Amino acid sequence: MTLINRVRRTAAVLAAAAFVAVASQASAQEIAESHLKAARATITAVRATEAYDVILPAAAQQLKQTLIQQNPDLTELIIATVDEKALALAGRRADLEREAAIAYAKIFSEAELNAMTAFYASETGKKLLASGPIVAREVVKAAEIWQRGISRDLATEAGAQIAKVVDEQVAAQKAAGGNTAPAPEGGAAAPTPEQAAPAPEGEAPLLQGLDAPVQ
Repeated sequence: MTLINRVRRTAAVLAAAAFVAVASQASAQEIAESHLKAARATITAVRATEAYDVILPAAAQQLKQTLIQQNPDLTELIIATVDEKALALAGRRADLEREAAIAYAKIFSEAELNAMTAFYASETGKKLLASGPIVAREVVKAAEIWQRGISRDLATEAGAQIAKVVDEQVAAQKAAGGNTAPAPEGGAAAPTPEQAAPAPEGEAPLLQGLDAPVQ
């Protein structure tokens, strides 16, 4: 019963896929054949669907493992049947190419597709396809280093500017006498906290939110 139910579910999935295929055919009829042809050429040139070549083999392998686990006494029959049906479905790989061509044709004009195909068919285009992932990884590394540096420099420079402004404000207040404490009766003026404990010469103030004095 388990095998029968599994087969029925698979049939339902295939029926749904067939419905989607019919809908896609209607959509494709709105695009000129020459336009679709240009799109298919671009897909081949940029290897747009190569990554999906493993889908059917992987699905077949997964299905065999599942069915064999549930029906170990039917191992040979399951393997033979799934392999046979998978081989029969291999021709439907063209369905994916058609869907991809429709997607490309909806976005790019026929002239744009021809231009892309010409570029990616050239030696430069082929090198871009082959080396593009390597370059992308290097760019990510560079961006991470740049991010760390820019964040560090932003904190350092902002902290230095804030400290400078604070120092200028304090100096202005001292010059205006705003921080001078009243003199005790009969004696000299009591020193302010800043006068009593001046910061060591050359040492910048420690700002809240920074791990170290701004240099």
